[in-house]
Amino acid sequence: MIKLEHVSKSYSAGIPALNDVSLEIEAGEFVFIVGDSGSGKSTLIKLLLKELDPTEGTILVNGKLLGKIKRKHIPKFRRNIGVVFQDFRLLKDRNVYDNVAFAQKVIGEPNGRIRKKVPAMLSMVGLAAKYRSFPKQLSGGEQQRVAIARALINEPSILLADEPTGNLDNNNAWDIMKLLEEINSRGTTVIVVTHNLEIVKVMKKRVITVKKGTVVSDSGQGDYDDED
Repeated sequence: MIKLEHVSKSYSAGIPALNDVSLEIEAGEFVFIVGDSGSGKSTLIKLLLKELDPTEGTILVNGKLLGKIKRKHIPKFRRNIGVVFQDFRLLKDRNVYDNVAFAQKVIGEPNGRIRKKVPAMLSMVGLAAKYRSFPKQLSGGEQQRVAIARALINEPSILLADEPTGNLDNNNAWDIMKLLEEINSRGTTVIVVTHNLEIVKVMKKRVITVKKGTVVSDSGQGDYDDED
């Protein structure tokens, strides 16, 4: 599903943001990526989305070598990767239904299909009754659920969640993590970048730890230890 081989990324002369990173993530895995600010986590996400190109090394996602994807084909490549951000990034002038439907309209889905898929997706994330609400009328947890619904509406095989609980209280954070776990159980590969080590410890998933641009540990399920 995802394979990095000797990937490095430098923005300018000096210490690279990523340095000789090699790792594989199989289809259907749930993986946490942890590390301090500036460790290279965000760079890694941007490389997987082909927002950045590596200085060295190769990246394979869904059978495609990212270095060989032409610029005009990048939007199509990204359709198979859903992304959820810490700050939700909802359209404030559109209601819940239209925020989720927007992702379908961008790829040219017919209106009839949109009218079927959006309610089903909102039901899955527990927001069927709030389809007419606007973002400002929702709690942080509800806004993140809308963002997740939007990320999943085009049925991506991979979901990248970049600090998805960063702006949420503890209860809402756990609700979002349970939802991501349910999504993973349906076959979607889920990759979560987080600072919330409590969640990481409790959920007992694979944990990749990045420090100063290098992978310093890659633990199996339940083996994570943050003593470093």
